[in-house]
Amino acid sequence: MDSRLPVLFIVLTVAIDAMGIGLIMPVMPALLEEIGGGTVAQAAVWGRLLSASFAVMQFLSAPLLGALSDRFGRQPVLVSLVAMAVDYAVMALAHTMGLLLLARLIGGVTAATHSTANAYMADISAPHQKGARFRAGGGRVRRRFRLGPVLGGVLADYGTRAPFWAAGALALGNAALGFFVLRETVTDAIRRRFDPARANPFGAFRAVARLAGLRRLISVLFLFQFATMVYPAVWAYFLTERFAWSGTMIGLSLGLYGFFYALVMGLLVRPVIARAGHRGTVIIGLGFEIASLLILGFIANGTLLLAVIPVAALGSLALPALQAEIGQAVADDAQGELQGVLTSAASVAMIAAPLVMTQTFAVFTRAGAQPICRARPSCWRWG
Repeated sequence: MDSRLPVLFIVLTVAIDAMGIGLIMPVMPALLEEIGGGTVAQAAVWGRLLSASFAVMQFLSAPLLGALSDRFGRQPVLVSLVAMAVDYAVMALAHTMGLLLLARLIGGVTAATHSTANAYMADISAPHQKGARFRAGGGRVRRRFRLGPVLGGVLADYGTRAPFWAAGALALGNAALGFFVLRETVTDAIRRRFDPARANPFGAFRAVARLAGLRRLISVLFLFQFATMVYPAVWAYFLTERFAWSGTMIGLSLGLYGFFYALVMGLLVRPVIARAGHRGTVIIGLGFEIASLLILGFIANGTLLLAVIPVAALGSLALPALQAEIGQAVADDAQGELQGVLTSAASVAMIAAPLVMTQTFAVFTRAGAQPICRARPSCWRWG
C-alpha cells in the first residue's frame, strides 16, 4: 500500500502534539501565576504537580492502548485524538488549579496514543526504513516542536489563553486528517490476543524485559529521557527567572532550538547512522547532549545561551537511532506492546524528573536562597 499519507499522518500526530506543547510552554509561568498567585518559583512547583499528573496517566494508559491496538487495530485508538482537542479547550477555560489538573489528567491519556502511533509506523516500515521514519517522526519525547514555541510566544501577546485554543484547533484538524487517510495495518496474520497482564505497565515491562538485550536499551532510553526532561520541566521558568525574558523571547528561544533540531533530523541522522551505525549514533548524540547540558549550567548571558542551542540540538541524534534499535528487536505482532512499554518508560521519567528539577529550581530561586556559585569565590560562570 502507498504509505506516504499514513506516514504523513503519524509525523503530524507527533509534530502537532509537539507543537501544541510548544505553544503553551511560553505562557505556562504566567498562567500559573495568574491562577494560583505567587512567584515564579511557586509557579514552577505547581507546574511540577501538573507535569507529574500528566505523566502518571500516560504511564498507566500507554500499555493498555498499545495492547488494545495489537488486538483491535491502530485506527480506533488513533482517531481518539479528538480528546486532545478537548484537553486544550478545558485548559483554555480553566480558572482554578483543580480544572487545570483535570485537563492534565485527560492530556496524559491522549498522549499515550503515541505508543500506537509509533507501532503504526513500525507496521508500515521495513527494517531498513525504521531509523529514517522514526527520524521523520522526530521522537515522542522531543515535544518542543519547531514552530510551536514561536507561535506560542506571538500568541502570548493576545493573552495566556490564546495558545491553548490554537493547540486545540491543531489537534482537532489532525484527528480529521487521520479519519480520512489512516488505513488499518493489524491483520489476522499479526493480530494478537488481548492479555490483561500485558495491558498494565508492570506486566508489560516484565514481558518485554524478558526479550534478550532490551532491558539495557530501555534503561538507556529511560535515562536519556529523564535527563532531557529538564527542558520542558524548567526551561520557561529558568529563562523567566534568570534573564527576565518575556513569553515572546522564551518562544523564540524554543523556536531556534526547533529550527536546528529540524536541520539535524532532516540532514544529519541518516548519514550519521549510515556511517556510525545505530550504536555509534546513540553515543555521538549522548555526547553532544551531555556537553550542552553542562554548558547551559554555567551560562549567565542570554546571548551566549542562544549561541549554544545548535550544540544542544545535536543531542537529538540519539533518539531515532535508539528507537530503531529497540524496534528491530521484537516481532511484528508485539510492536504495540513494545511501544506502550517505551511510552510508559518515558512517563516514569516525566513523573520523576519534573519532581526533582522543579524542586531544585524552587530551592535555588526562592527568596533568601544562596546559590552555591555565589557562596564560593572560586566558582565561575560563563558570560
